Amino acid sequence: MKTLVLFYSTYGHVYKLAEAVAEGAREVAGNDVVIKRVPETLPKELLDKIGATEAQKAFDHIPVAKPEELDQYDAILIGTPTRYGNVCGQIQAFLDSTGALWAQGKLIGKVGGGFVSTATQHGGQETTLRALQTELMHHGMVIVGLPYAWQGQMGHHEVTGGTPYGASTVAGGQGERQPSANELEGARFQGRHSSEIAKKLAA
Repeated sequence: MKTLVLFYSTYGHVYKLAEAVAEGAREVAGNDVVIKRVPETLPKELLDKIGATEAQKAFDHIPVAKPEELDQYDAILIGTPTRYGNVCGQIQAFLDSTGALWAQGKLIGKVGGGFVSTATQHGGQETTLRALQTELMHHGMVIVGLPYAWQGQMGHHEVTGGTPYGASTVAGGQGERQPSANELEGARFQGRHSSEIAKKLAA
């Protein structure tokens, strides 16, 4: 039983969610959990200009995934910042390179899901996750989200991410807000829940 937590993070918000997703997945007995990142597509000059180079040092030790390895996992959970209500270009480029896996049906029946970061509460969390789910469904994956069994998405006493489509965080317009305890708990729940279902399917 293996779970891959795959992500792209500009300033570290999605990376923190990825760590929490992996923590939850590791709670499932016998689950080998791997965290990897997708390749960067932006030039260093631009990353320097937007202040991302320094932030990304926090996770530059995380290995970079290759598309051809995805069929080694029973569950694949993908984290992305939103870009105009869709996945970021780095995640899209990676998924666009999985055509050989699609042609061979290598991901059919595997569990797939996503988690996301947006600047604002209504900045495209659900549309981004639904867009990602569409791509995973084209691979024949079994989509698992964040069910209302996790009650943390029912509250309204604080600003918080968390949708039935997947875990999420609100980063703020300048990236000043870090994932809250509630948002991280949602990510852990999703990692555990998705891995439990993958384990049942693999049995």
